[in-house]
Amino acid sequence: MSALSSRRRRWAASLLGLALAWPAFGAKSPLALQPCRLKGVEHDAFCGKLDRPLDPARADGPQIAIHVAVLPAVARNKKPDPVLFFAGGPGQSAIDLAGLVSRLYTRFLNRRDIILVDQRGTGRSAPLMCDPEAPTRPLVDSVDPARQAKLVLECRDALQKLPYGDLRQFTTSIAVADAEAVRQALGVPKVNLIGGSYGTRAALDYMRQFPRSVRRVVIDGVAPPDMSLPGSFSPDTQRAFDALLADCESDAACHGRFPTLRAQWKSLLAAMPREITVVHPVTGRDERFMLTRDMLLGLVRLPLYSPALASGLPFAISEAASGRFDAVVGLASAMGNSGGRSLELAMGMHFSVVCSEDMPLLGKNADKPGSDFGDAALSMYKQACAAWPHGNVPPAFYTLPPASAPTLVLSGGDDPATPPRHGERVTKALGAQARHVVVPHAGHGTLSLACLRDVVYRFVDNEDDAQALGAVEADARCVGDLPRPPAFALPMPPTAPVPLTPPPPAPRPRESSPDAARYSKADR
Repeated sequence: MSALSSRRRRWAASLLGLALAWPAFGAKSPLALQPCRLKGVEHDAFCGKLDRPLDPARADGPQIAIHVAVLPAVARNKKPDPVLFFAGGPGQSAIDLAGLVSRLYTRFLNRRDIILVDQRGTGRSAPLMCDPEAPTRPLVDSVDPARQAKLVLECRDALQKLPYGDLRQFTTSIAVADAEAVRQALGVPKVNLIGGSYGTRAALDYMRQFPRSVRRVVIDGVAPPDMSLPGSFSPDTQRAFDALLADCESDAACHGRFPTLRAQWKSLLAAMPREITVVHPVTGRDERFMLTRDMLLGLVRLPLYSPALASGLPFAISEAASGRFDAVVGLASAMGNSGGRSLELAMGMHFSVVCSEDMPLLGKNADKPGSDFGDAALSMYKQACAAWPHGNVPPAFYTLPPASAPTLVLSGGDDPATPPRHGERVTKALGAQARHVVVPHAGHGTLSLACLRDVVYRFVDNEDDAQALGAVEADARCVGDLPRPPAFALPMPPTAPVPLTPPPPAPRPRESSPDAARYSKADR
């Protein structure tokens, strides 16, 4: 029997074990799972849908289908507590991330199933998708906040015409209740929660609402419920950008290449607005438009999410200060267009969450705008949310009670969106059951780092709660040695020109001896 056939047999056996173990495979289950194929996943998965009321207060009212996918464990003797994954955004589809999840959490799939739930408003679950913008659209349309706000309101009008178009019914607390209904329908006693970015907010609210359903929690890049995302954009981006400038000044190589980087940045801001000409990164055509200060700040903010892209900012800023903006536009486009469908946001769901949960908190916390970034990102949300339907958010949603289960909090030290200050505050509120790991030079999201994935696996897999918490500090030492990627610079030309013709031949030995004469004659 071939190795491939043996592997397929073991996988088929694991699928059979899943079918026998879970009530969701029963004919009378409200969540009937069927074999399915998911993009980027090597093996078969199981997919199904669970009907839920659009308005929880009207159980007999309109229903929506919450779509679920299960990546089954390979082992026959699997663990009884699967991983429940919450996607980010707000607005990402968890099922569209199945390929990425299966690669990042391969060790979990040895003995644990992974459950992916498309949160209401995302993916296939009553999606609130705005018309996608083509990557070939004019650059000015992509970076103009006023145009973006106008498109959001046009999207709102279209979404409200859908059968499930009551945009007040897509808040986090309602979506978390959907996830708990999925757990119950699957017959799973407890779950291990993993969430990234906005998914950390969903995970925290799940633990708040259903503490007895949770075994372990891992939250990466914390966006707590009492944080106003649009209000924190400016100070958090400013801190990440200032750190980039300071690191360049303290690094001999970066400072040598860009000795006046901070002064160039200040002069660049002072020169706004200005008319620029850039090459469109996708079409390759020259485009000319008026670049405003807010547009420039938006372009610089995006690469800060990824340290690899942020390493190109010193070069891009230096180029822009000399009137060449192609590099800064290219970096922003690389971040904005990466990931394809898997990173596409359901913008209707995004605004239903942010307008209902975050915007009411503006002015109620101590966040002050950054000295450079001001309210560039906030202005668009103010315009959009002023006319967006607001859902009902219970006051308890904004609280952070002590953790009911061991919780691992992860933060990227250079994250411009969810930096360590949010993780520190949440860890303190969660109390003795929480541990915080900061990866000094990571950006938004740390679970792509191999050593940290091992830390997370051991934390979840340890049978003893106290041992799982106690081992975090020692296990996570690997992250302290990760450096910031060096600043990008164009290759320097050689110090001396390379000759285009070969050098003249070396002179022949003089015929001053018989041996030399014999050498000369033979060589001829």
